[in-house]
Amino acid sequence: MTAPIKMKAIGFTKSFPITEQDSLFEFETDVPEVKDNDLLVKVSATSINPADAKIRIRNAKGKTLEQPKVLGYDAVGEVIAKGANAEGFEVGDRVYYAGDVTRMGANAQFQAVDYRITAHAPKSLSDESAAVMPLATLTAWEALFDRLRVRPEERKSILIIGGAGGVGSITIQLAKQLTNLNVIATASRPETEQWVRDMGADHVVNHRNLVESVREQGIKHVDYIFNVADTKGHWDAMVELIAPQGLISSIVEFDGGIDLSALQGKSAGFIWELMFTRSLFDTDDIQKQQDILFQAANLIDAGRIKSTLTTTLNGFSVETLKDAHQRIESSASIGKTAIKY
Repeated sequence: MTAPIKMKAIGFTKSFPITEQDSLFEFETDVPEVKDNDLLVKVSATSINPADAKIRIRNAKGKTLEQPKVLGYDAVGEVIAKGANAEGFEVGDRVYYAGDVTRMGANAQFQAVDYRITAHAPKSLSDESAAVMPLATLTAWEALFDRLRVRPEERKSILIIGGAGGVGSITIQLAKQLTNLNVIATASRPETEQWVRDMGADHVVNHRNLVESVREQGIKHVDYIFNVADTKGHWDAMVELIAPQGLISSIVEFDGGIDLSALQGKSAGFIWELMFTRSLFDTDDIQKQQDILFQAANLIDAGRIKSTLTTTLNGFSVETLKDAHQRIESSASIGKTAIKY
């Protein structure tokens, strides 16, 4: 199809609670310019992530943005144009990706995305089932293999704090499919306990009394910890549970400080994971995200990893996106919510 000149998008210029009328609004804007490394995608589905809500709440606090900020950091769609350097893709290809936080997101009819962080979508999944996968999968994969540096053959243990969410759910699956790790995941309700077991967790523990719950499983220390829920709130428990020479990774920023020196006696390490780092800094290995998504699609199509979709909202509208934001802000969701355009 030929790309139009104008498109509809949904964004914000002020940081309001999601229940406020102008927390998100629809507007008309130019279809993004296609740069040399870009694919222009007609978006068919997206999903909601904590990043969407965090950026909406923080980016325009006490000020008004000159241009509306368009969110959406997961997408599936059809390539309708490509830049001169965009190798490996043709017009008409169905792709999936998480995108770049510095550019216009997927809450629009069309989106330009760097081909190096894009891959062909899993053939076995619907648009909505595929749309919930990129950001969480990239985050989980990078945390396991780039940050924690897990070696697939080693027989060690990992504690995943926040096992029932989007990232936790994928991390459990990747750890069980691609490593020999003993996987311990947190959950505190019967439905979330069942969910993390279905994802493949070997042990389920309660984050409300984390140290005691882990020790009740006969586990004194864990070699790796991946926190996708609350870094500062679980800091003392993580310091107690991490094994000597172990590693902790987290995706959850916090206000104030933590006692990093508490890890010194164990020679343990702490490292951040941010999925957007490679695109933010155009790192030399940026194309590794394409490779990760390619491998993930193969795992999905082989039946080794399943989509974490639990809820689908229909229609590209302000009301639908507000509903999705309210769901992610509740912190009680299981799996992922998709929006099918």
